[in-house]
Amino acid sequence: MWEIEGKRTSDLAQVQKYFNLKYPPMVQSLLDQDMYKFSMGQIYHAKFSSMHATWDFKARNVGDDCEKEKYTQDDLEEIKKQLQAYCALRFEDYELKWLSDSKARPWIHHNFVNFLKFWHPVFSDITVESDEKTGLSVTVKGVQEYVSYYEIPILEIAAEVYYRNHYFYDGLVKAFKEKTLEKLDKMNRGIYNPGVFSEFGTRRRLSYETQEWLIETLKNEKAKNDGPIQGFIGTSNCHLARKFGLTAVGTMAHEYIESVGQGLPYHNPAYSNWYALDAWIDFYGTKNGIALTDTIGTDVFLKDFQTTFATVFSGVRHDSGDPYEWGEKMINHYKSLGIDPLTKTLMFSDSLDLEKATNLYKYFRTKAKVAFGIGTDWSGPQSTKALNIVCKVVKVNGRDVAKLSDVPGKVTCRSQEAVDRLKSEIAWRMKHEN
Repeated sequence: MWEIEGKRTSDLAQVQKYFNLKYPPMVQSLLDQDMYKFSMGQIYHAKFSSMHATWDFKARNVGDDCEKEKYTQDDLEEIKKQLQAYCALRFEDYELKWLSDSKARPWIHHNFVNFLKFWHPVFSDITVESDEKTGLSVTVKGVQEYVSYYEIPILEIAAEVYYRNHYFYDGLVKAFKEKTLEKLDKMNRGIYNPGVFSEFGTRRRLSYETQEWLIETLKNEKAKNDGPIQGFIGTSNCHLARKFGLTAVGTMAHEYIESVGQGLPYHNPAYSNWYALDAWIDFYGTKNGIALTDTIGTDVFLKDFQTTFATVFSGVRHDSGDPYEWGEKMINHYKSLGIDPLTKTLMFSDSLDLEKATNLYKYFRTKAKVAFGIGTDWSGPQSTKALNIVCKVVKVNGRDVAKLSDVPGKVTCRSQEAVDRLKSEIAWRMKHEN
């Protein structure tokens, strides 16, 4: 629901006209978010409400010497208007009631829901400018418990505007639906079988229209067919999970470990994981627990992921590096702690498609619980290479924060000096700690 000049409306045509949008509003609910935004946001609200953050948008395969042409001035104007429309959205009572469902999400607290009732995005927190290399620069600054929620809408809008302006959109939609039905046919015939899987594609989706169609199609296909499609358990998108009565999936992202582990002045960033995970279980206990391993590298993560953390967290998530090496490393780590890996979940989410997920499932299914978050391969364009866009936290309380990952190409930080310093601190720790 939008608030325009003090009045609430759900009329898409009215919103489009008021904000002079070229296309219908691309974000239609404040629940159009990945689930982990709310699990992280609740901790920010409860324990770290004074954290101030800066976020940067990056288009990795757009611009000079890249795969795709730059964002244009027309793109920028539509992106600005779409973000202004997004900032006019307000939570509805039925949305907050869904979020606070104690049976589905016992870890959501009433005071957090009350905070969201009065929270809404503010356009002055967002700066949209032209960029020499990619054509588009977006920066967000503000209190982290407020501005963290801007990440996903910025990516949704930046992607959909680009696809609509730079391609024949109807052709993209047609190809999207055809390819999706081909994938489902292969699943129904047993060619693809990823076991338990969720749709994770909100941030780089072709459009709201296609993601909505996809989720509804997956639900309907599960209802009428047996076989591998029965492994579909839900989506990371809260709005679509609510709309179609599905499970909303997600726990934490790199931003949380960077913010809580690196952004506070009394923390050594080489211990990012320990500080962040400790704060998590102090707040959630055993109620909400898949730990992300690669923010500053999995090897240093394992230094901190000892008996207490490994027992309390229900599993771990892979997001970079060789998935087979990572999986074996995690299984061996659990065994070294006397924990049966078959009681823990290995969640894979790095650039997956159904074929990769199927192969990983076959390999690990007898060794541990296995689950998959499949994103762009489900929800991105199917007839052209998807945009490689990200929106990352880069400063917290004035301190540079970094995501190192398990592969060099995924490093994100404004300051190479900060990256070098963090790597040096990690190297010292790895050398001197048993």
